[in-house]
Amino acid sequence: MDQTAPLALSSPAQGGDEFLWGFWYPVLRSNQISGRRLVTSTRLDVPLVLGRNVAAKAFALRDVCPHRAFPLSLGRYDGQTVECSYHGWRFDAHSGQCSLVPSVTEHSKLQCDRIYAGSFPCAERDGYVWAYFDNPEGRSPAACPPPAPELPKYTGRYRIVHLSATLACSMDTAIIGLMDPAHGPFVHRSWWWRSRRSIREKQKSFEPIPQGFRMSPHTPSTNSAPYKLLKVYGAAVTTQIDFVLPNMRTEEVRCGKYWFTNRTTITPIRRDLCQLDFCAAWNLFSWFPLAAPLLHFFGKRFIAQDQRVIELQKPGLTVQPRMMLIDDADRQARWYFQLKSAYLASQRNGAPMQHPLPGPVTLRWRS
Repeated sequence: MDQTAPLALSSPAQGGDEFLWGFWYPVLRSNQISGRRLVTSTRLDVPLVLGRNVAAKAFALRDVCPHRAFPLSLGRYDGQTVECSYHGWRFDAHSGQCSLVPSVTEHSKLQCDRIYAGSFPCAERDGYVWAYFDNPEGRSPAACPPPAPELPKYTGRYRIVHLSATLACSMDTAIIGLMDPAHGPFVHRSWWWRSRRSIREKQKSFEPIPQGFRMSPHTPSTNSAPYKLLKVYGAAVTTQIDFVLPNMRTEEVRCGKYWFTNRTTITPIRRDLCQLDFCAAWNLFSWFPLAAPLLHFFGKRFIAQDQRVIELQKPGLTVQPRMMLIDDADRQARWYFQLKSAYLASQRNGAPMQHPLPGPVTLRWRS
């Protein structure tokens, strides 16, 4: 493929996007699930019911009884089993295995322990309940899933903050907006971040990593105001940014013994609606009590600006469902689509995933 030519892509709004299975996705904040209360959510078009067992371990079941497709979330939960309120079938909260069918007589040959409600492995990291989606039905994965993602932290004591928002678009549209380096001076124009006058040429090196790519460690851009505050530490500042399938952008800022890390994930709720989850941890300016409130305040404004752009973009995607990607500013978006295609191909044919980046590359753009 000619890497310098504009690329037209089928719009996700017209169904060209596919969900990626075989990954962990954040579902809810940990503090949204407590006691014996059942909580519902939807991810990847899969209805879920979540809760905690008597040991406070989180579980996620497909919110559909396999008997008559009644929502399990409307039933009773005793801390171990979920009872469907339609016919009283009971299912183990973690495995989904059926333990009771009240209508069955002792002479029945039905083996209820061979009946399962869909279930998804759960793990808690960084204040989130993650679920492993191997398939939409919640069938048990063939092997134990890999560890759930965790935000890098370099000291035992740190501060942490969480932000979230819904984005009225497809996962593809949201992700290529997430990794777009050129919209900052226009969409996020402000005294504390960027201005149109601050636009200058950038040169960044990238390298392939498993199922993703990395913006190699570099000195942060001089036109980003927040980084200038780090001069008080008198140490060299470096930034590294990773993108990894299916949906994760992670940034690590190092300044001597001080650090700031953040992760943004884009998780599809359905094909035209996504959940953005942002989590940041740091030991920078730990003496400053307003650091977390300020990050929360400015972060919400930053995300709201992206939400507005997506809302304003929707009519255009309806009448022009093909987008143009240009080099070098849009190369990361191109890589995302190529990574996604390579992963889907490997899932279909069982062959190892062919990475679209053969090796290190340098990109240049203005922002």
